[in-house]
Amino acid sequence: MKNFNPADNIQDLQYFGEFGGVNPSISDSSTYTFLSAKTMFDTFEGNMEGCYLYSRHSSPSNLYLDKALAAMEGTASANVSASGMGAITPTLLQLCGTDDHVVSSRTIYGGTYAFLKNFAPRLGITTTFTDITKLEIVEAAITPNTKVLYCETVSNPLLEVADIERLSKIAKRHNLTLVVDNTFSPLSVSPAKLGADIVIHSLTKYINGSSDTVGGVTCASQEFIDSLKNVNSGASMLLGPTMDSMRSASVMKNLRTLHIRMKQHSHNAMYLAERFEKDGLITVYPGLKSHPSHTLYKMMINQEYGFGGMMTLDVGTLAKANALMELMQSKNLGYLAVSLGFYKTLFSAPGTSTSSEIPLDEQIEMGLTDGLIRFSIGLDNDIERTYQMMRSCMVEIQILQN
Repeated sequence: MKNFNPADNIQDLQYFGEFGGVNPSISDSSTYTFLSAKTMFDTFEGNMEGCYLYSRHSSPSNLYLDKALAAMEGTASANVSASGMGAITPTLLQLCGTDDHVVSSRTIYGGTYAFLKNFAPRLGITTTFTDITKLEIVEAAITPNTKVLYCETVSNPLLEVADIERLSKIAKRHNLTLVVDNTFSPLSVSPAKLGADIVIHSLTKYINGSSDTVGGVTCASQEFIDSLKNVNSGASMLLGPTMDSMRSASVMKNLRTLHIRMKQHSHNAMYLAERFEKDGLITVYPGLKSHPSHTLYKMMINQEYGFGGMMTLDVGTLAKANALMELMQSKNLGYLAVSLGFYKTLFSAPGTSTSSEIPLDEQIEMGLTDGLIRFSIGLDNDIERTYQMMRSCMVEIQILQN
């Protein structure tokens, strides 16, 4: 990956607006006109480049963003969607049908878990959830019907790290498609360059960065993206999770500052993680040497973007977690809210929020404790000030003793 810098690839893209504007023009149309009936027919059949038929098929604004995100991930193509789940579910349904099987990480976003555990079986698709860090267990879970190996680069919420390069070798050995959700680590990790076949993001999070837009993207080969958008059999085309052109344009503008934001998110998270670990708190952050996969992750990342902005602290009990989050919010340290990638720090207890779809016994088995708080660390300018304020809150709740 020495010659691959995802931020440079984004910067090198250049689109002119319809009237020479430095921002590409927004196509605020659901349907498009044709000068001939023959052109309309050829476009519907997918045989005309540069022509648009209907915005569920494609729009100029969506295709601009598609191209930028494909460049960022180093894939041939991409397809944006109305949400992260609007990228995940069509991708899996395009790859799997009745009697097919998925091997998935057990620690994944609760919505993805619920889809694989509760909804996909209605379509005849089954899933085995495994500890993605134990490669021998992952490979042992593969059956003759397995079609997909699914994981997150850094898992939600336990921050386990997937060894994408070695998982790719397992996938290729068994003729599987490796799908990686890279939402937690844009720019920091480039899964396609490590062997992933398909890379997914919730654009809602870091890539957009302002918590005002919901979106998703699937980055993959041109062949797979074409299959997703096929008018007769494409899961994205037929299920219709289309991104609005106005939202595409908004994400496109915010994408330009992603490299600056990720560096600050990572810097701040590393600072806080080191300080809280030194204070004796149970702190999980891939940038800490105490993290089980620190050495692996250090080899995987594009170093200048750091280890990301996600961190967890275990404060012992749900009561203490809730009290601390409420106090931090009252002190303007951030928001008690789900999601991530905002300029302010966001915190939540995932066992009762973003991972609540996972049954309690399975939460316990995977190590998701009541007192765990997931932090998306913000862009604070004076991170020492933030640390001192957070520490003061912890003392007040008696999480730290003087």
